[in-house]
Amino acid sequence: MSEDAHLIEMRDLARTFGGGRTVFGARKPQLTAVRGVSLDLAKGETLGIVGESGCGKSTLARMLVGLDRPTAGGIRLDGEDLSSSGTKALARRVQYVFQDPVSSLNPRQTIREILEAPMRHLLGLGRAEREARLAKLIEDVNLRPEFLERYPHEFSGGQAQRIGIARALAAEPDVVVLDEPVSALDVSVQAQVLNLLDRLKRERGLTYVFISHDLAVVESIATRVAVMYFGEIVETAPARAMFKAPLHPYTKLLIDSAPVPNRKRGTLGGDSGELPDPYDPPPGCPFAARCPRVEADCRETMPPLETKNRGENHRAACFHPLTWP
Repeated sequence: MSEDAHLIEMRDLARTFGGGRTVFGARKPQLTAVRGVSLDLAKGETLGIVGESGCGKSTLARMLVGLDRPTAGGIRLDGEDLSSSGTKALARRVQYVFQDPVSSLNPRQTIREILEAPMRHLLGLGRAEREARLAKLIEDVNLRPEFLERYPHEFSGGQAQRIGIARALAAEPDVVVLDEPVSALDVSVQAQVLNLLDRLKRERGLTYVFISHDLAVVESIATRVAVMYFGEIVETAPARAMFKAPLHPYTKLLIDSAPVPNRKRGTLGGDSGELPDPYDPPPGCPFAARCPRVEADCRETMPPLETKNRGENHRAACFHPLTWP
């Protein structure tokens, strides 16, 4: 992948919460949710970001759309600094679809008001232009025109999520960040929403960042996958290569733990326990305590994210990666 193809570049991105001292001088506890993430997003791809709950996926997503500010590092969109700019032009180019479709919509506004807000404030469209775009937008997400005059509580979860997707698209973005967009939906509705997202991506030339803990969903929709553990990227690769032959033991543990149809579940061994204490991070690799391939060097130094003889598109942060025939 050439440098020119990068739509978004994240460099040494970190986010901490807490810290500092109280008025009496006592030190406050500090939690680091994202730890020096460097990742690129190519135009037109679907980047899946996976990991256990608490690994930093949603914090990373919130920084990408400006809902949270990085403590360190930066985000660039087409060469412009996204993390500090705050301009409308950049804000509208990256939009967010929330996990809970109903609570993410303002209960006091009609669907028309919800969808018109980005058109008015980010695009500066007049009434006639908004009306024309509304008709096309509601049709694109397979909803009826009369829904525009209703309120969010009148819709099912699947319908509300379509409205959430329409709200993101109303700003005519280049990138859509989807944070667990189907986890709150029934399986049959999940399939409908995923098919809708696939069609909208093709028709509108969108780029997706798809956050999920459901590996089956990510495998079906992502072109490339990044695996997060304890706030860091531990492996990144094209989706097919990742699921066929993962390099990091944590990625293998995730895949073996997921009930994926037509895949024989393997066993890796090791401890399947919890994430380390975020207020007291261990030295070295944070997965060392759970890893069956752990050696002394793993407990001393955090392995860099680098290629492991699979080509530059498959990288892993592991001193002792898995080997495959």
